[in-house]
Amino acid sequence: MNAIINISSQTNPTKKKMYQTGTANLPLHGGKAPTWLTGRMQNLAREITNIIIEEYGTTKFLARLSNPYWFQALGCTLAYDWHSSGVTTVVTGVLKTALSPERHDIAVCGGKGKTSRKTPNDITYITKKWNFPQQTIDNLLYTSRIIAKVDNNTIQAGYQLYHHAFLITKQGQWAVIQQGMNNQNNTARRYHWHSENTKTFIEEPHSGIVCNIKHDKTLNMIAKESQASRKASVDLAKEPPNKLIKLLQATNKPKNQTSLQRWMPKTDDPWLQTQTTLNMPRNINWETLSRLYEFQPQNYEELLSIKGVGPTTVRGLALVAELIYGEEPSWEDPVKFSFAYGGKDGVPFPVERKAMDESIEILKKAIEEAKIGEKEKLRSLQNLRQFIPKP
Repeated sequence: MNAIINISSQTNPTKKKMYQTGTANLPLHGGKAPTWLTGRMQNLAREITNIIIEEYGTTKFLARLSNPYWFQALGCTLAYDWHSSGVTTVVTGVLKTALSPERHDIAVCGGKGKTSRKTPNDITYITKKWNFPQQTIDNLLYTSRIIAKVDNNTIQAGYQLYHHAFLITKQGQWAVIQQGMNNQNNTARRYHWHSENTKTFIEEPHSGIVCNIKHDKTLNMIAKESQASRKASVDLAKEPPNKLIKLLQATNKPKNQTSLQRWMPKTDDPWLQTQTTLNMPRNINWETLSRLYEFQPQNYEELLSIKGVGPTTVRGLALVAELIYGEEPSWEDPVKFSFAYGGKDGVPFPVERKAMDESIEILKKAIEEAKIGEKEKLRSLQNLRQFIPKP
């Protein structure tokens, strides 16, 4: 099977940096990696980590993990099936074992399933061990929590989060690699975050979003185009719930306005086929809105952070914001399909060649210099070659 990664780049004019959204086939695979494989993966990952951190430092290593290309290449190099959703869970699990906070000044908190719920305890433990100020610890705990809510609630394409890995360096930098699953089409979607890129949590904050399916319509409340809808949602959340009900009744058939329903056309997309019409007030949790009214959020991030605010509340407020104010949210799936990087046949053509070659050479050098057996080196180099485009 060819290794295919699709990617597009966009520049944020206020940050003057290039951000990438990549895609890779991540079908859901059951079971778990065999012990004979994970043991070798841990040994190889440890040697690669040692070399990269010694040569480039912890900061650079963290940045590379937040890059979808590099993370995928690392999984391939460690001999795991590159296209499986298990790349995310197994590689982060291997890194959690291979990385030593004492030696590498970096720790992996959280993980898959029930382990993800231990993230706050993991963060607290390692940051106290590193003598972080309490305010810094609280900020990191909040960061972990709000990032999970953003990806689970504001980008609605049917992916429920089940994996959350929070990486921290001794210098206070962080990266997040988390993944959601869609049981309707049996695929996974991976989200990459990096502290150096994330200046805001609620407007295009990712360093990469990885998936092999781009939906026709995806409610994307963190798109730049959703700014007005976010503001309207906050304004509505500050209104008494009873007033919202009256507004809805008064605008049941708004004149000169369109409904969100027109953005939900008939489609072959299995995710959209399962969605019901966003009728109101059935899809609004009025108890949560009462809580929002009491809190009086000042911005969209505060709105998201309130306990009980989930996907239905986000969708409901977006609907009301359009019905009343005419502020349409973005329905553009943040996963992009502009360029592609092929496997052993080089189809169709490589992108970001310089950056990709640099990552490949680093991994190749790490493997060649690692203190592991010749068979493991050869196998890893063979796996890595499928990521090297033909000239």
